[in-house]
Amino acid sequence: MSSLAQINTTEIAVVNFKSVPVVTTEMLASFYGTETIRIQQNHSRNLKHFVEGKHFFKLIGEELRNFKKAVTSFKIVSQNAKHLVLWTERGAARHAKMLDTDQAWEVFEQLEDCYFHRQDILAKTHKSDRSPLNDAVNMLVAKTKHLNFSEAYKLVHQRFNVQHIEDIPFETIPVAVEYVHHLVAMFSQADKNQHTNAKNIDAVARHMLWLNHWWSEFGATIRKLSPTMGHGIHDHFTFGAEDARQIVGREVYMPIFELAQKHNWHKGGLGFKQLQACGAINYSVKS
Repeated sequence: MSSLAQINTTEIAVVNFKSVPVVTTEMLASFYGTETIRIQQNHSRNLKHFVEGKHFFKLIGEELRNFKKAVTSFKIVSQNAKHLVLWTERGAARHAKMLDTDQAWEVFEQLEDCYFHRQDILAKTHKSDRSPLNDAVNMLVAKTKHLNFSEAYKLVHQRFNVQHIEDIPFETIPVAVEYVHHLVAMFSQADKNQHTNAKNIDAVARHMLWLNHWWSEFGATIRKLSPTMGHGIHDHFTFGAEDARQIVGREVYMPIFELAQKHNWHKGGLGFKQLQACGAINYSVKS
C-alpha cells in the first residue's frame, strides 16, 4: 500500500482498512493541531454522534493483529496496543466540527480532496504488494497437475469477488495468501491412491463440478443478499470442486466446463446421464 497524499507540506502514506481510507486518532490530532486526548474526549462525550462502521472502526483481537502487520512500515500503531480506533472521512468531519478551529477545517478540506477521495488509486495494489500472493499462486500451480496459472488466479478472483488480482485490498492480501496456501495443502495431502467405491466417487465429483458452475452463475448475487452466508458457503463449493477435479481429471472436468458455458441456467437443470457422458468414464481416482 504505497499511495501518498500531501497534507500541508508533508507527504503521508494513505492508510486503508476494508478498502476505506482511514486515519488514527494520533494522526487526526496532529493534522488538526490538537492533542490526542482532545480527540478521545470529543468521542467519549459525544458517543451518540459517532456510529461504528460509519464514522470509525474499532479494531481488537485478530483484526487488530492483522492490521498491525499490514502497516508495520508506517509506524503508526504501537505493537503493544490492545485496541485501535480508525476514523473515516465522516468521523474526521465530526471532529473538525467539534474542534471548530481554522486549522481543523482547513486540513479537513485537504484530507477530503487528497486523502479520502482517492479510491481510484487506493482500489488497486502495487505489484510489490502482491509478491507474497503471486509466490503462493506459483506454488499452487507447481503442486497440482490440474491447474494452470489462469485457472489458479480465477480461483482467487472468485474467492474475493474481484475481476483482477490488483483489485484485492492491501489488507486482504495476507488472507488471500492463506487461502492459496490452504489450496496447496489440500492438493499436497490428497490421497491420490484411493480406489474404494470409485464409481460413486466419480459420480459425486461430477455432481460437485456441476454445482460449482451453478455457484459461479448465482454466487455473486447470493453474496450480495447475504454476505455472511455467501462467503461462508463459497469455500465449500470451491474446495469441493478442486477435490472433484483431482478425482475425474482434465478429460472430464473440461467437457463439464464447456457444457456449463452453453447451459441456460434459468431453464431448469441437467440430468446425470449428460454429466456422465462428459469425457472418458474412468472409475478410478487419478494419480
